[in-house]
Amino acid sequence: MKIAIFFGSISDKGIMKNATEILKIFNVNYKCYIISAHRIPEILINTIKKVESEKTDLIIAGAGLSAHLPGIISSRTIIPVIGVPIYSKNGLLGGIDSLFSIIQMPKDVPIAAVGINNSYNAALFSIHILSMKYPEIKKKLIKFRINIKERLLNEIEQDL
Repeated sequence: MKIAIFFGSISDKGIMKNATEILKIFNVNYKCYIISAHRIPEILINTIKKVESEKTDLIIAGAGLSAHLPGIISSRTIIPVIGVPIYSKNGLLGGIDSLFSIIQMPKDVPIAAVGINNSYNAALFSIHILSMKYPEIKKKLIKFRINIKERLLNEIEQDL
């Protein structure tokens, strides 16, 4: 099992790091690529072909501002893409511009999307998808969810 994580700028690294942390918990292999869809599209296209040849299961793609990276990736592969809209200090809309760009994909170019800056949920959603194919991931995910529930119940009891 393998996930490819794309983001368009080195400045997105801090946001996308949250995805890698959850993937490490589940021992899911991943590789990160920093490639601008607008500035070096030919490298992006070649990298998508490489990712496909490596039998990658899913792609997580984070992008800010116009946020075309997830859509361009989805248009070039049948590997499912989860888009992460990223807030950019250069933008005026607080990341909503990126969110709209990712969720308003045209018919026939699907992308799943998570909340602004929420690469953690993108990775966790990837884990849910992988759990349908890989029984060992499913077992870990069930245990993970039970642990979350127990932790929350403990916090509630401590507050009472």
